[in-house]
Order: sequence, then structure tokens, then C-alpha cells
Amino acid sequence: MIRRYGEPIRAGVGYRHRPGVYAILPLGDSVLLTHQAEPVPEFQLPGGGIDPGEGPLAALHRESFEETGYSIAGPRRLGVYRRFTYMPEYDMWAEKLCHIYLARPVRRHGPPREAGHTAVWMPLDTAIGKLANIGDRAFLKALL
Repeated sequence: MIRRYGEPIRAGVGYRHRPGVYAILPLGDSVLLTHQAEPVPEFQLPGGGIDPGEGPLAALHRESFEETGYSIAGPRRLGVYRRFTYMPEYDMWAEKLCHIYLARPVRRHGPPREAGHTAVWMPLDTAIGKLANIGDRAFLKALL
């Protein structure tokens, strides 16, 4: 059984399946997060949806790079959880299947390429309280 975090399932809502990958990127006592300005300003683990025909690891590398500007190495899958949410940027209700990986940030190539994202280094213990998503917080907390 896959653990579920977040909002309860809403009756009568048609949820679209949306698999995604997300990276916990620690370095020393800090972790690399992304701050997304729109539609709601929030701190997140770098990551996002797996495109059709794309594998999870390719998506993890792509999304981490787009949202932080860093290349990553040594990804190791930690687990998966589900959440049901409205995604205003796509105007859809989604059943997100969130695959969480631990990886090393290797090299900064420049600023994030995805509009509205800012790469932010944050102390690990502070990040737990700042991440917007309760599922992401649970995985980060488990690492400590």
C-alpha cells in the first residue's frame, strides 16, 4: 500500500494520474530546494512530472536541472507516496504519484531555466518546516 499525504479525496472530482519524481539534494548540513513563485509562492523539492516516453531517472535529472540549475549524480530511490491535489498551472485535479530520490548536487551550470523558480540552499532542519508539501517534509525528516 502506498502512503497518502495531503488533502482528502474529493467526491465527484475526476483526478488525472500524474507520476512525478522529486529530489532531496543535501550537501553538508544544507539541502538544495527550489522556490516557486507562482501560482502560490512556496519552497519545494526540485522535481516534477514524468513526460510521456521519459524514464523516471531522465525526468529526475531534467527537472532538477530546470528548477535549480544544478546537475545531479548518484540518485537513489527512497520511496513513493500519493497525494490528490488541484494543479492551477494546468487547471486540473491530479492524483500525483510522487517518487522521492536522494542525490548529490554536483555542479551549478547557471540559474534555474524554469521560469518562476529560484534555487535556495537551506539548513536541513529549517527546510523541514519550510517545504510546502507534507509528503516531502516526511521524507526529508526521515533522513535526519
